[in-house]
Amino acid sequence: MKRILVAVLLLGLLLSACSPAAPAEKPVEEYVMATVVKLTGVGWFDRMEEGVADFDAAYDYVEAFQQGPSQADAALQVQVLEDLLAQGVDSLCVIPFQPEAVEPVLQRAREEGVVVISHEASNQQNIDFDIEAFDNAAYGRHLMDHLAEMMGEEGEYVVFVGSLTSTTHNEWIDAAIAHQLENYPNMMMVGDKNESYDDAQTAYERGRELLVAFPDLKGMQGSSANDVVGFGQAVEEAGLQDEIAVVGTSLASMSGALVETGAVDLISFWDPAMAGYACNEIALLVLQGETPADGLSLDLPGYESLTLIGKVFYGQAWVDVTLDNLADWDF
Repeated sequence: MKRILVAVLLLGLLLSACSPAAPAEKPVEEYVMATVVKLTGVGWFDRMEEGVADFDAAYDYVEAFQQGPSQADAALQVQVLEDLLAQGVDSLCVIPFQPEAVEPVLQRAREEGVVVISHEASNQQNIDFDIEAFDNAAYGRHLMDHLAEMMGEEGEYVVFVGSLTSTTHNEWIDAAIAHQLENYPNMMMVGDKNESYDDAQTAYERGRELLVAFPDLKGMQGSSANDVVGFGQAVEEAGLQDEIAVVGTSLASMSGALVETGAVDLISFWDPAMAGYACNEIALLVLQGETPADGLSLDLPGYESLTLIGKVFYGQAWVDVTLDNLADWDF
């Protein structure tokens, strides 16, 4: 019996030595996560890329990066998205130039199992979630309140959007106009919405035309980060910085010099770096099988307690900058 027992033990040891080692604990899955912006080479999206890089550095199992077309063009942005799908990315964070133009490629992405998060596109359909820095209508009303105060609540003003199909820009401006009509009856918008294509030179050239067309102009509200840059340059060139109030979305790095001269009176924004980080953070939660819900905190300034309405998360992340606090926000 002892001989049999010893033989069995020896056989067990032999089989154990010949068998492959037990598999190691499964590593955390690695994810390739792309952020696709409206265009590259402008201050706003340069800043967003810093946030994407910070997100990449925060997770050793993530490869996160940012790409975009060289100019604000829907077809070029679609091509970037298609190229990324061909490369096999796991998620897309998209800031669409024209939301409807990217719907087909985003639909295909989701069909292929790619997580899709949008930003500045609360009406985007083929997404898992959209994330907005704040309620867009409230932001538009907020800027109009500042413009009205600076104009003494009377006179003519013009408005700019990056694109007539840009969801957020038009939500801001539409809410601002409605707010003006209801609360500031002695103010009047002149002309139609002016389209800058997110280009400062275009905003400058259009601004020059408007200053001639409307010699009594007293105010301007812009949406693209380049709108107040171009229009402010036209105002400064005409020596009208004390006559025309200019407010809108921008960054200190882009329009700070004009704030210093008074050609731009107030800029407001959300930090693009935080938005880029937040977009990818939500994408990662979905990739890992979690279901982000109302009240979600991303532990980022302005994104601590998100409100979820449908598929859209809303933060509380806008910042106002004038000459008084310009130096605090010159990133």
